[in-house]
Amino acid sequence: MIKTALSLAVAGLLWSAPAGAQQRNLGPATGSVSIRQLQVAFIGSGAIGGGVLKFGGRSYEITVAGLGVGGIGASRLLARGPVYGLKRVDDFAGPYVQLREGWAIGDAGRGRLWLRNANGVTLRLNTQRRGLQISLGADGVVIGFKQ
Repeated sequence: MIKTALSLAVAGLLWSAPAGAQQRNLGPATGSVSIRQLQVAFIGSGAIGGGVLKFGGRSYEITVAGLGVGGIGASRLLARGPVYGLKRVDDFAGPYVQLREGWAIGDAGRGRLWLRNANGVTLRLNTQRRGLQISLGADGVVIGFKQ
């Protein structure tokens, strides 16, 4: 499991580009997403949560879980932002590579998440955190639809 997380982290770092370059190449937003997560990290990290995808005039409840490397502490996370490259709702679910950076001390905390899947769907999220955590690393994240 740790070997898989490390492989995903390396893939994520290779995939990454400066945020400005990512934004220029994404085109128009095709939807939006909001995610609530509980994140815990001590060198390795784990997260579990859910949220809502808005796409094509509809709302879809989602689940989010992940493992990764980097960071220390624990926090609750609220992330919101645009979705790019989504053509069919079925392309949204599945594994994502996530790059993250952020911090939390008490009720104050901010950060950013960039997620991308094999279907070309990209999430560019701004985060608000509560807790005590420093976060810098990469994860493998699996997003699904609630049944």
